Amino acid sequence: MKSTMLEAVKYFGGTVLIAGIIIFCLGFFASGSSVLTPIGIGTVMGAIFIFLMGLFLIASEEMLLKAQGLKQE
Repeated sequence: MKSTMLEAVKYFGGTVLIAGIIIFCLGFFASGSSVLTPIGIGTVMGAIFIFLMGLFLIASEEMLLKAQGLKQE
């Protein structure tokens, strides 16, 4: 289950990260107004947060399973 959860977090975080980079570049370089720039920065930060939280949940699940295995033995 850890590998499927990691794959899901990786692909979802990567997709949001790419969208954030595109929005940031559109706001910073292409658009005359700077409304899209902070939205792009927030989207990139959100993607990083989603990825790190996913890694934390995977690591905590692994630690819980390891602790339960030690108790059962």
